[in-house]
Amino acid sequence: MDDASLIGREHELARLADFLTDLPLVGGALVLLGEPGVGKTALLAAAAREADKTGMRVLRTAGVQYRAEASYGALRQLLTATPETREGAARNPALAAALGHVRAAPSPNRAADPGTDGGTGHEALADAVVSLLAEGLGDRPTLLILDDAQWLDRASADILAQVARRLLGSRIGMVSAARAGEESFFDHSGLALHEVGPLSEAASEALLARRFPALAARVRRRLMADAEGNPLALLELPTTLTGSQQAASQALPRRLPLTQRLQSAFASRIQGLPAATRHLLLVAALEGSGNMQVVRRAVAGRCGMKHWAPAERVQLVHTDATTGRLEFRHSLIRSAVVQLSTGEQRRHVHRALAEAWTGVPEHRAWHLAQAAVEPDEQIAALLEEVADVSAGRGDGPSAVAALVRAADLSPEGSAQARRLAKAAYRGATLTGNLRDVPRLLDDARQASPDADSLPAAVATAVYLLNSYGDIDTAHRVLGAAIATQRKPYDPADATLLEAMATLVMVCFYGGRAELWSVFDEALGNYTSPPEMLEVTRATFGDPVRARPADFARLDAAVDAALATSDPSRVVRVGIAGSYVDRLGPLEEPLRRIGYGERAADNIFPAIQALVLFCHQAWFAGRWDELRTVAHDVLDLCEECQYSLRAWPAKYLLASVTAAAGDFQTARLLADQMDQWAGSRRAHTVRFYAAHVRTLIALGQGDFEAAYRHVTTIGPTGALPPFTRNVAWVFLDVVEAAVRSGRREEAVRHIEVARDAGLHKVSARLDFVLLGAEALTAGSTAEAELRFGAALSLEGCERWPFELARIHLYYGERLRRDRAPARARAHLDTAAQMFARLGAVPWADRAAKELRACGSPGGVRTAGSDGAALTPQQREIASLAAAGLTNKEIGAKLFLSPRTVSTHLHQVFPKLGVTSRAALRDALESLDRR
Repeated sequence: MDDASLIGREHELARLADFLTDLPLVGGALVLLGEPGVGKTALLAAAAREADKTGMRVLRTAGVQYRAEASYGALRQLLTATPETREGAARNPALAAALGHVRAAPSPNRAADPGTDGGTGHEALADAVVSLLAEGLGDRPTLLILDDAQWLDRASADILAQVARRLLGSRIGMVSAARAGEESFFDHSGLALHEVGPLSEAASEALLARRFPALAARVRRRLMADAEGNPLALLELPTTLTGSQQAASQALPRRLPLTQRLQSAFASRIQGLPAATRHLLLVAALEGSGNMQVVRRAVAGRCGMKHWAPAERVQLVHTDATTGRLEFRHSLIRSAVVQLSTGEQRRHVHRALAEAWTGVPEHRAWHLAQAAVEPDEQIAALLEEVADVSAGRGDGPSAVAALVRAADLSPEGSAQARRLAKAAYRGATLTGNLRDVPRLLDDARQASPDADSLPAAVATAVYLLNSYGDIDTAHRVLGAAIATQRKPYDPADATLLEAMATLVMVCFYGGRAELWSVFDEALGNYTSPPEMLEVTRATFGDPVRARPADFARLDAAVDAALATSDPSRVVRVGIAGSYVDRLGPLEEPLRRIGYGERAADNIFPAIQALVLFCHQAWFAGRWDELRTVAHDVLDLCEECQYSLRAWPAKYLLASVTAAAGDFQTARLLADQMDQWAGSRRAHTVRFYAAHVRTLIALGQGDFEAAYRHVTTIGPTGALPPFTRNVAWVFLDVVEAAVRSGRREEAVRHIEVARDAGLHKVSARLDFVLLGAEALTAGSTAEAELRFGAALSLEGCERWPFELARIHLYYGERLRRDRAPARARAHLDTAAQMFARLGAVPWADRAAKELRACGSPGGVRTAGSDGAALTPQQREIASLAAAGLTNKEIGAKLFLSPRTVSTHLHQVFPKLGVTSRAALRDALESLDRR
C-alpha cells in the first residue's frame, strides 16, 4: 500500500499501536468512526500489517453494501478464513448450522434459534465464536478486522457486536471501522471509539505533493478547499483535471466533477431518499449559502420543511444553531447531490432560485444565467454588472467567471468580444491567471475582429508587461488604444481608467521620460481627471516634483483606503505612496491582501501588496520579515509566471543581502537584474541593480565604486524627472561623493534637493537630508549643529538603518575632530543598531572606528552567543557548515531550498559571519562557550 495513504495519520497510528501492544495482555475492541473516504480502510490495513509483523493471527471480514440481508455472510467470511477456524466452526453445531445456510434476515417474532435469530441464539453463537477463537487458535494473539461495519448483515452484526463486548481479558482484539452517522445493525455502544477526522491543512498539502507533485500551488489550494481534508477526495479530484488545469494554465470549473469512486462514497445516502427530500437537497446545494428563507421560497408548493427529516437522519445536512443556516456535512455531499441530478432538474431549480432572490441582483443574475439555454443580452448585462461588483470587493474568480458566462450569453459578437477581453484583463490583474489571457483574447478576436479594442489592448498590455516584460510593445499597444477613445475622456469610464492605471506601470518599469509623455497627453484629454490618477502621476511618477496639494490628496486617499475592501484600490493607493513614505498606515491592509483568506483568489494584488510591504519593512529595519515575505513573492511570481513583478522583490532582497554583507549573493542578483533589463530597456530594473551594487561597494568601503554605480541612476547636482529612485539613494550619493573626495558635488546635490523641496516630501526624506547636510559640513561647529538637528528629529528611530548610519557619520567626524569620548557614544550606538539589523559590514566599520577611539570595539551581534538561533536554524547552519547545498539541506529537513536560503540569511548576521565558509568556525566558537 502507498505510504501516502497514511500521511497525517500519526495520531491514529499511535492509537492503533497502543491497542496492538495491549492486545496480548488484555484483549478488547476499538471502533474507528469517520466520513466516507477519510481513510479508515487504510488504517485497518496498517493495523493488520503491524499485527502480522508481531506474529498475531489476523482474520478479516467486511460489510458489503446492498447485501445486508444475506444472513451470517460477514461472520462466515471471518470464520472460514483459515483451516483452523473452518474446522472449529464445523465441529460446533450452532456455528455449523449458521454458517451452512444463507437465509433472509429473521423476524424478531420468531422463536430464538442459534441458526435463525437474535436473542439467546445470537448470544450462544457469540460465546461459540469467542471460544473458537480462544481455544482453537492456541496461545497466539488474534486480531479481528471488520471493515464497513455499517453494511454488515443483521445476524453477523449482532453476533460480532456481542463478540466485541466479550473480548476484554482475552488475547483477542477487534478493530472495526464504520461510517459516522449511517444506520447500522452493528451496535458499537459501549465500545472504545476513535473518530477519524479530516486531515490537517499541512497533511493535505503533503499528500497532494506526494501523489501529484506537478500541481500548481493555486490548484493545490483549490483542491484542498474542496476536499476539506478528505484523503479520498484529495487523491481522486486531481484525476478529473486536464494537464492544463493541473498546471493552472486553464481555469478550473466552479464545481469539480466527482469520480466514480467519490460519487459511490458520497451518493449512497442520497439515492435512497424520498424524491421530495432529494429535491430539497438539490435546491440547497445550488443555492449555496444555506439561506433557509430562500430555500423555502424556492420550494414553496412542492415540498415542505418536514421533508428535511430523512436527510438529517442520515446526517447529510444539519442546521447551524447559531446562524440558522443549513450546512452540508461535507462539500462533496453537495457535489454528489448536484451530480446525481439531471440538467433539466438543475435548470428548473435555478429558475426557482432566481425568483426567490428577487431584490438581490447578484444572486438573481447568477441563477438566471445558470438556467439560460440560449443567448440573452439582458442576463448578460446583469452578469457584467455582477462582475464589476465582485471585482470591487476583491473576488477575482467570481468576476472572471461572470464575465465569461456573460460572453456566452451575449447575442452580439461585439459584446461577446468585449466581455471576453474584460475577463482576460480581470484574470491578469486579479486572479493572477496570465495563462488564460491569450486564449480569451483569441476567442474575443474570433467573436468580433472589428470590436472596440480598448479592453483587449488593456489585457494584451498587462500580459506582455507582466509575463515577458515587453515594455515597449505594451506601451505602444496601450497608448494607441487609449488615443482612439472619444474626447474628452469620461472620468466614469472604468475601462479607460484601468487602461490609464496600466499605462502608469508600463511607464514606471520603463523608467524613461519619453514614455510618460504619452501618459501626460492622455491625461490632458480629461476635462476633470480622476483624482487618484492625477495623484499617482505626481507622487509615484515624479515624486520630487509633486506639489503639497498632491500629498494632501494622497494622505486623504490613504485614510480612505483603510476603510475599503477593494484590494486593487488599497494597492493603487500604496503604489502612489511607495516612494514618498506613505506605506506605514497601510501595513496591515497590505498584509491582509497578501496573506488573507482571499489572497489565493487574488494573486496579482497579493504580489503587489507584499512587495509594498517589503518596501516598508526595508526602511523600518524589519529585514528578517522582509526576507520571508520577499521569498513568498518570488514563489508566487514563479508559480503564476509574473516574471516582471519578481524584480522589485529581488531588488529589496538583494539590498538586505548586500547590507548584511553577503556580497556574492547580492552581486549575483544584481547581475540577473542587469541581464534581464538590458534588452527590454527596463531602466527601473537597471536602477535596482545599480543601487544594489552601490550598497555592496559602501559595505566594502569602496567609495569610488559606490560613486560610479549610484550616479548611473542620476548624476550629482540633478534630480532627473521620472527617476523616483534618486530619492531612495540620496544618502548613498552624498556618502559616496564625500568619501571619494567629491565633497563639493555632494554639497551641490544637497542644494538642488533643498531647492526642489525634497525635505517636504516626507519626514524620512527630511531626516535623510539633514543627515546628508551634516556629513558634508565644513566646520566642526556646523557639523555639531547639523548632526544635532538630524538626530533630534522626532520619530527618526522609525528608520534604523539611516539612523545608525548618521550616528556612524557623527562618530567618525567626532573622532577626526579629536573628541574620542563623545565619538565612542555615537559609534557604539551605531554598532549596536547595525548588529540588531544584521548589517555585519556596517557593524564592523563602526567597531573599527571604536577601536581607533581606544575602545575594545567588540560588537556583540544579535545572537552571537547562539541564544537567538532557533533549533531549526542551528541544524541548518550545521548542515551548511558541513558543505551541504541548500537543496540537500532541504531534502533532509523537508524544506524548500528557498526556505533554507531564508534561514541562512537570518543565521549569518546572528553569528556575525558573511559566508558559508565561516559557519564552521562560528559554530565551534559557540560550542566552546
